[in-house]
Amino acid sequence: MLSILIVGSIALAVAIGYKTNHNTGLFAIVFAYLIGCFAMGMKPKTVIGTWPVSTMFVIFSVSLFYNFALVNGTLEKTARYLLYACRRFPGLLPFALYFASAGIAALGAGFFTVMAFMAPIALIICEEARMDKLIGAVAVNCGALSGANFMTSGSGIIFRGLMDNAGFHENSFQYSLVIFITSVLFSLLLIAGFRYLPRSSRNIGKGVSFEKPEAFTPKQKTNLRLMIAMILVVLMFPVLNIFLPGNSTIAFINSKMDVGLVAIVFSVIALFLNLAPQKEVIAKVPWNTIIMICGVGMLIQVAIEAGTIDLLASWVGSSLPAWSVPVTVSIVAAIMSFFSSTLGVVCPALYPLVPTLTAATGINPLLLFTCIVIGAQSSAISPFSSGGSLVLGSCASEEERTAMFPRLIFLAVPVSVLSSTVFDFILSLIL
Repeated sequence: MLSILIVGSIALAVAIGYKTNHNTGLFAIVFAYLIGCFAMGMKPKTVIGTWPVSTMFVIFSVSLFYNFALVNGTLEKTARYLLYACRRFPGLLPFALYFASAGIAALGAGFFTVMAFMAPIALIICEEARMDKLIGAVAVNCGALSGANFMTSGSGIIFRGLMDNAGFHENSFQYSLVIFITSVLFSLLLIAGFRYLPRSSRNIGKGVSFEKPEAFTPKQKTNLRLMIAMILVVLMFPVLNIFLPGNSTIAFINSKMDVGLVAIVFSVIALFLNLAPQKEVIAKVPWNTIIMICGVGMLIQVAIEAGTIDLLASWVGSSLPAWSVPVTVSIVAAIMSFFSSTLGVVCPALYPLVPTLTAATGINPLLLFTCIVIGAQSSAISPFSSGGSLVLGSCASEEERTAMFPRLIFLAVPVSVLSSTVFDFILSLIL
């Protein structure tokens, strides 16, 4: 009965958040308090202690550092240069949009930031190039998603944190690397399908004008170098530790590396270099995302305490044939993501299931983690989810928005979800 109550509260928190357009995390905190303290007898301090401090700190610190590049225009100018680099291959415009979005997201801008300034640019370019705007929307959405999955970017960091919490601290870096590579591969295949299968897409790129962006300012050049330096510092020692596992010095330094703490160090360097006003940088920290992820995380921790997660995992592991479990979790993630956030709801809710599912079925946990991400991100283009809503918000007119809405629901989402299901099934044969 308690488990049913908790599952219902998770669904209700998501439904209320969607219906009222208020932060889902706040409702999740309320349910965590009411169920934890009054139904389970937990102490209030214990419930408060379920707030994922490490996850919050990492999101805060990394976004703080990359906000310097956002405020001073480094990220946007980098995106425009990436597009300009593809001017001689106009037929590959969807892939140019993808790599521009993925590159900026991988540099640390994160999904929402990339979509906010790349979606309007993409729709304008589609207009000039006589390209179907749905293709441009899919390309930018896929780029922002897969780029953000990079190990030092927003989504990748959150995935690593969730995997650490699930008991896979030793392998979380390698797992996140595979998730990033897999999501890039899936995205490229999906974009290729939208690009080459419809006959109407054959004349893409003819007539488009690629204007050369202005040169980087001295501050932007410095900021770009600083971002590259941080990525190298954060990635260097985990990678060296993989190739040189017996080196004690590398192992020691790697054990002391933390992307959140490193980001704070680089943020202080950026402050002293005066790369952007401190007030504007702090104001752009994604507090809404932090509250949503951490609030849902509290409710999930209460569910773990009640045994709900183990119960759900045991049911899936005993009721379904092992070969179908990866595809099943992918479809469940896609359904959840149709109405909610991959980072704020889907992964915090499903990742804790993985250890028990692995124990019950013997399936590689990496496969389950990857299928959850691919499934969830396949329906992120839904107008009711983050990606689709940002695309609709970027439309230049109400007529364009009205025309785009049904195409996102009845074309982009079904094709993406079906593709992810097939992709994850093939992946289950490999991993």
